[in-house]
Amino acid sequence: MLPQAAGARLSWSNGRGFLQHLQRHIAGPLLVVWDGAPIHRSKPIKEWLAREENRIQLVSLPPYAPELNPDEGIWQHLKYVEMRNLVCQTLAELREELRLAVARLRHKPHVLRGVIAQTGL
Repeated sequence: MLPQAAGARLSWSNGRGFLQHLQRHIAGPLLVVWDGAPIHRSKPIKEWLAREENRIQLVSLPPYAPELNPDEGIWQHLKYVEMRNLVCQTLAELREELRLAVARLRHKPHVLRGVIAQTGL
């Protein structure tokens, strides 16, 4: 749910790194809900997840189900609340404003809980 750094690409290795981070910081089994993005369907990530099946349970969202995807609610909040009426002159300025908006959102756990609750998950 975090925007990519400028020029960075999501790959199976940093997707795996994110899940390993969760494993280090959250004891017990993990339930991961994700969409059908290509990174989630890649052979390397599937193979790694097969080795971690006792610790990570996956639930995939149906194809094109934005109403079930909390990411959609986060982007809506960023676009229509945190960054409303924003006009940027450059892409670099837009990236910085997005970074600041995400930082503000991190201090609003009620919004994050609301977005998840709205999905019914």
